[in-house]
Amino acid sequence: MRNYCLFLFFLIAGCTFGQDRTVHLRINQLGYLAGESKTAVAFSHMDQRGRRFEVIDAESGERVWGPAAVGKNRGGYGRFAHHYHLDFSSLRRCGRFFLQVGANRSLSFTVGHDLYAGTAEIILEYLRQQRCGYNPWLDEICHRGDGRTMYGPMPDSTYIDVSGGWHDAGDHLRYLMTSSNTVCRLLFSYLENKEKFLDRFDYFGHAGANRIADVLDEAKWGLDWMLKMHPQPDQLFHQVADDRDHQYFELPFSDSTDYGWGKGAYRVVYYANGRPQGLGRYQNTSTGIANLAGRYAAAMAMAADIWAHDLGDNGYAALCLTAAREVYTMGKKQPGCQEGTPCRAPYRYHERTWADDMEWGATELFRVTQEPAYLADAKRFAVMAGATSWFGSDTARHYEFYPFMNLGHYRLYPLVTASFADTLAGYYRTELERVRQRAAGNPYGIGHPFIWCSNNLAAALVLQGMLYEKMTADGRYRELTTATRDWLLGRNPWGASQFVCIPESGGVTPQHPHSVLAMKTNRPIRGAMNDGPVYASIFNSLKGVSLQRPDPFAPFQSNWVVYHDDFWDYATNEPTLDGTAEALYWLAALSP
Repeated sequence: MRNYCLFLFFLIAGCTFGQDRTVHLRINQLGYLAGESKTAVAFSHMDQRGRRFEVIDAESGERVWGPAAVGKNRGGYGRFAHHYHLDFSSLRRCGRFFLQVGANRSLSFTVGHDLYAGTAEIILEYLRQQRCGYNPWLDEICHRGDGRTMYGPMPDSTYIDVSGGWHDAGDHLRYLMTSSNTVCRLLFSYLENKEKFLDRFDYFGHAGANRIADVLDEAKWGLDWMLKMHPQPDQLFHQVADDRDHQYFELPFSDSTDYGWGKGAYRVVYYANGRPQGLGRYQNTSTGIANLAGRYAAAMAMAADIWAHDLGDNGYAALCLTAAREVYTMGKKQPGCQEGTPCRAPYRYHERTWADDMEWGATELFRVTQEPAYLADAKRFAVMAGATSWFGSDTARHYEFYPFMNLGHYRLYPLVTASFADTLAGYYRTELERVRQRAAGNPYGIGHPFIWCSNNLAAALVLQGMLYEKMTADGRYRELTTATRDWLLGRNPWGASQFVCIPESGGVTPQHPHSVLAMKTNRPIRGAMNDGPVYASIFNSLKGVSLQRPDPFAPFQSNWVVYHDDFWDYATNEPTLDGTAEALYWLAALSP
């Protein structure tokens, strides 16, 4: 018996030792800009002190940098007790390389100047794929019967035309909450990077230039739907369909969900009344509509500026400006938040912040009208919003702090006195500092919480960090911003980029996103950013989430945080419209 126990001991020890000898290497799979800092993460079960790493030319096999020590252990994460930062920032040579530690090597990556070229256009591909009404990706028309009203000033079940817009995620719902933010991100990205966007498609998403940047064609698809959601000067609708949509997993033009008017017929459209809503077992806890109104006004005011001055379409600009004024006025009369409306399931968008949206709306209205009252409002709402956000928290309700960063502060910054501008920059700095303090204990340099849609938070953090440095020339958060960007592009425990087809080759990207289009057509939904890793406790608590295939990332899962590339994991692998759009600005800004 003693000999058998010794045999088991040595067998287990041998297996553990064999496992411990592996060094896993994680990089930004898109690559590194030649002049920027370049850091990879190595991790193992076994202490690697004294080991050295080097950079190898992927084509010739020649060592081009190093060897250098792996450095000190940055601590444990998940199942692995030892993590190391491999800093090769002094490598300026352009080319295709891989990292090597002993017999262990990373994926190949590029060092160059044009790594991000074209990535913004790939993001726009995903948005075109999400279109409702006419969808150019499918060349089909869906949801012709949207919709029949509920909670509005007209009799329930009144028909109004709210066709168009985008499906919100892997389902077929449409929300003013997320779509308005998506339009804002598109327009803001254009305003900041006008020379970066191409013209290869027309308004309907058909191949062929129309003398309008594709990012503006996509924005107009959303703007036209938003105008339909505001049919009268004092009316605003906020949501088309509800979680009854989830009964079937069908392509949008085959959607057979029955909302009470027959299978595949009309769908419900909810009026923004600022009060609790819910036609089934569950209701929301809405308190007003200012969150929607502020974002709506911001989108329409930016559109008015662009269509008047860049596109010369004064008629459309006037239409957008009128809508911006009207809905902003509605928001001032109904402070508070209109949440997403549930029905059969408890999940919904829980937004509870609205002063940031009204600040943004007022700022954009001032920019286009120069009316002092809007500037006064913007400053007042800016102080109300302050540094209220998810930054620095370890948890929050789903979309509780939305949008995930406050662009209002950045847009207001150049319009105010130096002292007030310092206050605005201070709000950003306070938030970023909270995250940096959390990141100090993380071997990946990551400080955002792993709540549902954690990638949305990460993309927003990258945006805020870049904008803060642009505002102030203060580079103290560049390391945090870069680490978070690299996390999204593959420098994470699973070694997986969080964007479908970014990079387009040579990387590990989502192959099985929770998307009916991906599943039913067997085509990649290029550019989609998935929800991202979540706390294991969240994953284990959600209804209907499951894995339907062997998990290739199983060795890197833990009882703390998980990520799965699986069709049926809607918690970590479902792309979202607004989250993907959140990354558009910095992908464009980093392009040459």
